[in-house]
Amino acid sequence: NNMIAISGDVQAGDAIRFVRRDGAAAEQDLRRMLADLQKRLPGKPRGALYCSCVARGPHLFGTESREMMIIRDELGDLPLTGFYGNGEICNDRFYGYTGVLTLFI
Repeated sequence: NNMIAISGDVQAGDAIRFVRRDGAAAEQDLRRMLADLQKRLPGKPRGALYCSCVARGPHLFGTESREMMIIRDELGDLPLTGFYGNGEICNDRFYGYTGVLTLFI
């Protein structure tokens, strides 16, 4: 029917981005970001909190805790907890279909 749905208000002049959901690409990107983050850390994190979009998890990766396993693979064994939400906040922005990792260092 040539329609799209957008979960927010769009104003004239706003930029929108079209993306394709791809679990393998999302995993590769998460691993890349974690490897980059690990290089910048002063030492092993004391713990971590991961907030992921409810549309990710098993819907994107096929298993409930895939992102948590990836974080542990890349950062090592550390206290880690998380939850799924309907939006993720980082700095002053509201995101959807993302994951936000907070490290305690």
